[in-house]
Amino acid sequence: MNKKFKTNTINGTGLIVLCMMFFALTPAFAGDTLNYRLKWLFNTSVAGDIIADTGGFFEKAGLDVSVNEGGTGKNAIKELELGYANFGVASADQVIRALEKGADVVVLAQLFQVNPMQWIYRSDLLEIKGLSDLRGRHIGVTFGGNDETIMTTLLAKAELTLKDIRISSVRFDFTPFLKKEVEVWPVYRNSQGVILKERLAAEGEQVKFLNPADYGVSFVANSVVTSGTMMEKHPDTVNAFMAALLSAWEFALDPANEAEVLAQIKKKNKGTKDDIRQKQLEATRPLIKPDKGTKIGIIDAGAWQQTESIMVKEKQIVAPVDVTRRLVGPQK
Repeated sequence: MNKKFKTNTINGTGLIVLCMMFFALTPAFAGDTLNYRLKWLFNTSVAGDIIADTGGFFEKAGLDVSVNEGGTGKNAIKELELGYANFGVASADQVIRALEKGADVVVLAQLFQVNPMQWIYRSDLLEIKGLSDLRGRHIGVTFGGNDETIMTTLLAKAELTLKDIRISSVRFDFTPFLKKEVEVWPVYRNSQGVILKERLAAEGEQVKFLNPADYGVSFVANSVVTSGTMMEKHPDTVNAFMAALLSAWEFALDPANEAEVLAQIKKKNKGTKDDIRQKQLEATRPLIKPDKGTKIGIIDAGAWQQTESIMVKEKQIVAPVDVTRRLVGPQK
C-alpha cells in the first residue's frame, strides 16, 4: 500500500516528495511514545483511531502510539506547538485560525469527506426541498460554533436574512427540539443525529437531515494534522503513522469487520447502547467514504479553499492564509 506525502521545506524553496511501503520503514521515534490527540471523546465517530490502537495497526508499524481522547479544553494544534502531541485531529477552522496566528501546522489527511454537522427536522411537520424553505422557520445554532457559520452561509445562498427566520441559541439540552419549540436543530449526523432519530421514531415521528453539502457548502470537518517540523525532520515516522492509521480506518469501515470493530469501540464507549453504537457506525461510513472509490483520508483542496473563503467573509479571520500550501497529504 503506497502512500505519499509532501511537505514544504522550512525555507519555502520547494517540496520534498516522500514515499513509503506500509510498515517498511523503521520510524525515527523507535522506542519513544508518540502522542495522538483526538478532537472528540472516544465514540463511534473515531472508530478508525480506536482500531489503529487496539487492533494493533500502530504496533505492526513499529510505533508506540498513545491515542488520547479529546473534548472540551483539548486542542490538538496547541498541543503540537507545546510539544505535548506529535499528531492530532483538528477541524479546518481550527487549522485556518492557527495558521493566521503563525502556527507551524500541516494537514496530513481529511477524515470526513462530508461534514457530520447537519440539521435534523421532523419531516412529517416540515418539508425542506430547497434552502428557500427555511424562510419563516425556527432554527437552532450554536453561537460562535461552526454550525452558526455554516447556517449563515446557507442563508446567504438562499438570499435570506436573519429577519426571514427565527434563530435560537443551542446548548447541550435537546429539550427545545423535543418540545417542538425549535424546528430545525443542529446535530452531528453520526452521533446525536442517530440518537434523536431513534428517540423520535419510537414516538412515531419521522425525521430528515439538512446536509449543507447538498447545497454546495463544504465546510471541512476533522482532519489529521502534525507540525511542519515533524514532517520535515521525521518523514519516515509520519508516513508510517499515516499508513497505519488509514489502514485501520479502512478496516473499521468495512462491514465485514463490524462485529469486531463495535466490540473494540464498546470498550472505550460503554455508555452507549449496542444498537445505537451500530447505527452510529452505519451513519459514519458514508461521511468518511462516500463511495467505494473514495480513498480514506483524501484531501479535498477545493473544500478547504471554500472553508477559508467563508471564514474571511464572515470575518472569522482578518485575511486569507492560503491554507492549500499546508495541505501535504494526498489530494483529489
